[in-house]
Amino acid sequence: MEEQKTTTGKTSQNYVSAHGRRKEASARVRLFKGKGDNLINSKPMSTFFPSVVSQIRLNKVFELTRTSGKYYATVTVKGSGKNSQLEAVIHGLARALATVEGLRSIVKKAGMLTRDARVKERRKYGLAQKARKGKQSPKR
Repeated sequence: MEEQKTTTGKTSQNYVSAHGRRKEASARVRLFKGKGDNLINSKPMSTFFPSVVSQIRLNKVFELTRTSGKYYATVTVKGSGKNSQLEAVIHGLARALATVEGLRSIVKKAGMLTRDARVKERRKYGLAQKARKGKQSPKR
């Protein structure tokens, strides 16, 4: 891991940074070595994503790579909805862990490095309210 400098010029802790994306959600992940709390937008993961299913999906990244006690992350996530933010965080964590200790093959086999590029289709002019819905024409 390389040493990063803060804006004041002092060196901070060593960390690996990565970005995760899904739809309009974007997550900046900083992965630190050692024990600590995983934070998302300065809140614990369990309060930001309170559902049990979300927490299982988040911890799955650390469980697959067997790094649950070795690393902790601070995440800043913006945009879209909660589910897309969750997937963006998972993508960012997987990318950060892939650069550490040769864990890339494990994370890639689990399909966590692939960015889900499906986004909402834009509305076209001349149509009704939706992207593909046409205007109704008279029958006679």
